This record gives sequence, C-alpha cells and structure tokens, in this order.
Amino acid sequence: MREKITVIGSLNYDIVLKIPRLPECGETLPADSAVFSPGGKGANQAVQAAKLGVPVHMVGCVGDDGHGQILLEAARRYGVDTEHVRRCKEPTGMGIINAMEDGSVFACIVRGANFAVKKEDIDQAKEILKDTFLAVLQMEIPQEINCYAIEKAKEWGCKVLLNAAPAEEIPLDYLKMCDIIVLNEVEAGFYLKTDVKNEKDARKGAALLAETCGSDIIITLGKTGAVVSEGGKVTFIPSRKVEAIETTGAGDSFIGGVGYALKSGKSLTDACRFATCCSAVTVCRMGAQDAMPFLEEVMELEKQR
Repeated sequence: MREKITVIGSLNYDIVLKIPRLPECGETLPADSAVFSPGGKGANQAVQAAKLGVPVHMVGCVGDDGHGQILLEAARRYGVDTEHVRRCKEPTGMGIINAMEDGSVFACIVRGANFAVKKEDIDQAKEILKDTFLAVLQMEIPQEINCYAIEKAKEWGCKVLLNAAPAEEIPLDYLKMCDIIVLNEVEAGFYLKTDVKNEKDARKGAALLAETCGSDIIITLGKTGAVVSEGGKVTFIPSRKVEAIETTGAGDSFIGGVGYALKSGKSLTDACRFATCCSAVTVCRMGAQDAMPFLEEVMELEKQR
C-alpha cells in the first residue's frame, strides 16, 4: 500500500512585512514588523502534510547558501524528507510578502534555485514516486519540468494534485492527466478567462473546468470558503470563522490538509472540509510553516462545529 506524499516544487526564504497599507508611489512606508521564515508553495504544502503525520518527501532545489540551509533544516525539523532537494549554484528562491492589517497578502517571488530543477531530479526520485500515494505540484518551477513530472508521476502510478499557481498557460493534455486541480479565485479567473468573485461564479467555473479537464476541481475563495467539484458533483464548503492575523500560507495549509485527509481515506469533499480547519488555524498566527497546525490542533477545531 502506498503511504507517501511527494511534493515536487518550490522552496523559498520568505520575508513577511506587516504593514497598515501599501505605500504610494515614491513613498517610504515604515513596516510594523518583519518576520523571516521558511516558505515556498511546495515546501509549505510538504510541511503541512508532515505536521499532520503523513510521510512526506520533497523534490526541488535550493541554493548552496545560508538561506538554503535554513529551508532544509526547517523542512527536516517538521519531518519532511529532503534527500531529493538538490543544492545548486543559483541563489535560494525568495518571497517578499506584504501582509495587511485585514489579513490580505500581496506577494512577489524571486525564482532563484527553483528554476534550476531538472528532469534528472524527477528521474532520481523514481523509486520514491513509485511508492507515492499522492504527488503534489505547483507552478513555481519551470513548466517543462512540471509537465515532465506530471507525466512521470502518472506513469509510476501516483495520483496527481496540481496547484495551478502562479497561474500560467499549461497544455490541456497535462491538465487532463491531473486527478485534482486546485486554484484560488484569481487563478480560476485566469484559466476561465472571466472573473470569479463569489460562490456562484466558483460553482460555475468548477463545473466548467471539471468538464474541460476531466479532473476534480477545487476553487478556494479565501475567508468565504471553497467550492469542490468531485465526480461531477459541485459542493460549497464554508470556511471556519476565525480572527485572521495574516493569511500567508493559508492556501498551502489547505492543500497539505487535503493530502493528509485523502491519505486517511476521506472523499475529496470531506478532505476539503478538514482542510478548512487547517487553514483556519494557520491564519491565526504569523508566518507560514511555523503557523501551520499539528493534527491535534485541527481535530480540536473540528469538534467546534
């Protein structure tokens, strides 16, 4: 029986600035605080699944620098196997995140070593992937490598979850290979070529994407909740109401939670219900990986129905 989740993707060193508002052009705006933390969509998703108790392997690249060492140590501390994270000459990827008082986030990334991932890195993880239940990918490594990884993961018998973020065009043939595609409302709007602003838009969009790709679809709607199309049935799942401090990593926490719940035998729809509890805990704390909950914390929130 396949036990592992393997995440193929990005590792970033994040600088999170807590600010009251975005600065005007030419303005120097003092930040209220700064948090330096390990991040990157791939690493965040891996850490959340590992903190919930799943065996997790990470495939990616970091620089041969201090930031890369910090990222590796953080992932290992939370139980992620980093044997297949290669160190390279390019500098470690970075995330610059402006976190507003209302919990909203404006982020930029420096790709760095994440764009050094090669087909050989996927090939070298073959034996791990052949024992993997769910392969999780994002769009922060080169698209050519993502497509190759999707193809190989399917060849080696994995279920594939693609977090199609940041949004960019990807050949439909590869989307059709994915079992689950996860997007937020902005990313869904990119692929649908229309705005996704509310539950009604997300329901319509999830149904259309499911029909087009032949995949199950999740569209997350921030503090509102999520819409999931599973086997053609579309369901809205409301978020847990909490006092959000900062939303960095909330979507990644959600995806890590989905992976754990699927591995535990839940349906995708029920996995999304579980995952909303993961992200609800995460947004109540600063940072990404450090803010993500352990299983006991999620189960405690689940009881508060």
